[in-house]
Amino acid sequence: MRKAEVKYLDKTAGWFIQDEEGYHFLYAQAYLESDDPKPVSVTLPLQAAEYSSKTMFPFFDGLIPEGWLLEVAERNWKINPRDRMALLMNCCTDCIGAVSVHPVITE
Repeated sequence: MRKAEVKYLDKTAGWFIQDEEGYHFLYAQAYLESDDPKPVSVTLPLQAAEYSSKTMFPFFDGLIPEGWLLEVAERNWKINPRDRMALLMNCCTDCIGAVSVHPVITE
């Protein structure tokens, strides 16, 4: 299992997880209860229930760099280009826009 903290404007918005069943996104309860929470994407509206998919959600996949920047990331971090979760967690801690993705170390 791999887990990432998803932040919206430096606030923990939720958790993005990859496990043997696929991908899951869950908004943090504290974020949902905060003043004026915003969805991380129009395709992932605010809800308490978990989102699940066999494939990576298009919103998160779209955060991963493309072209020469992707090649630099693959070469420098020795990441397989098919390992979208590794690319997301290594390349998206400082994205353009309000959303960022930060790896969580799990035991």
